[in-house]
Amino acid sequence: MNDKVFYRNLRKSYKMVARAKGVYLYDTEGKRYLDGCGGNTVVNVGYGVEEIIEAIYAQMKETSFAHTSRFTSKVQETLAEKIVQLSPKGMAKVYFLSGGSEATEAALKMARQFHLETGNSQKYKIVSRWQSYHGNTIGALSMSGRSLRRKNYIPFLLDFPHIVPSYCYRCPLHKEYGTCGIECAYELERVIKQEGPENISAFISEPVGGSSLAGVYPPIEYYKIVREICDRYQVLMIMDEVMTGFGRTGRNFGIDHWGVVPDMIAVGKGMTSGYAPAGGLIVHEKVVNALLKGSGMFAHGHTFVGNPLTCAAALAVQTYIEKHDLITQSERGGELLMRKLKEALDSDIVGDIRGKGLFIGVEFVKDRKTKEPFDREKKFADTFGDLAFEKGLHILSGFGNADGVSGDHILIAPPYIISEKEMDELVAILKETLSELERRL
Repeated sequence: MNDKVFYRNLRKSYKMVARAKGVYLYDTEGKRYLDGCGGNTVVNVGYGVEEIIEAIYAQMKETSFAHTSRFTSKVQETLAEKIVQLSPKGMAKVYFLSGGSEATEAALKMARQFHLETGNSQKYKIVSRWQSYHGNTIGALSMSGRSLRRKNYIPFLLDFPHIVPSYCYRCPLHKEYGTCGIECAYELERVIKQEGPENISAFISEPVGGSSLAGVYPPIEYYKIVREICDRYQVLMIMDEVMTGFGRTGRNFGIDHWGVVPDMIAVGKGMTSGYAPAGGLIVHEKVVNALLKGSGMFAHGHTFVGNPLTCAAALAVQTYIEKHDLITQSERGGELLMRKLKEALDSDIVGDIRGKGLFIGVEFVKDRKTKEPFDREKKFADTFGDLAFEKGLHILSGFGNADGVSGDHILIAPPYIISEKEMDELVAILKETLSELERRL
């Protein structure tokens, strides 16, 4: 390879993207790819929306940068107001960043500062769940429970506790929903007691599993129990909605399905639909007021906090979503796509199809009855994703859902604007790919 880009995979050959429009990307050889995962759950309004491009250009003509140590901007304030209006009741302010890992890292630090300001200086540990992913920075990776992502960096990681995921298809506690007493939620209380409540700062989770658990979500009782436990032990509740925020699950935020209000929501990806790098932390008035009554400052910052161009892109995207009622479209489109997938992918090697809105996971198994996963050496999901891509469909493939190493899945998360005809194309390629791999087995 002659170019000087340090690619994530130095041995891989990448297609050169030439342009994109709607739900499709085109390479320099003229081949078209349906974006079946929204560029890793980023693209929600589709590619090439002129009014969003114009809004970014208009902001660029005014100013493309103003450091927030001295300046604010009208577009930042307008965007913050809009996001707070979309958020659960009690969320009060938004801290703007450049990506999801920055957002979860900021949540870790803000939780720590909250406890310092309120006289609980010993609280610093964050509890999270195994098979979760909260970002690539050291703090975010310490909170993550994705074993293979953590493996190389274990000497650097903070000693944070993890609990089992709420994963009914493969219940880690070997229970059945209906008679389980939602023990997976009470695992949080057990760990808080074990570690000492005086040491636990916050609990972080994804409302619907993303790249690690692809569409897995807990029972309706789960987050109510978690909220009560957090309140009982003065533990903050952080929702990682970097993937699920801004309509991806058919609600403004994924946690809205459970009717529970968290203390912080980390966001990114769909905030700008990929028109600019973005992240943010939505903060409850309880946390804001603690800082206001204390130091009055958040001891944290980045160069591009509140960047006007990013805020302009985000405001234009959120305005477009509202104008075209795309969150309703995500909900209805997700229901339709789920039905089509369950009908088309009825196979002995498809164990589970689950998700909310246009955020759907398909889990592959060696044996449907026993739920035995494929051996990791087989790299089934990787092969599935590569073959689908050859056929003109971009999806996100992953592994490790069963036990941290084994288990194969794909994540389907197309832009909210996807039509039924485009869904049929997506499903047809998935079905063709599955049939071809079944024959190879």
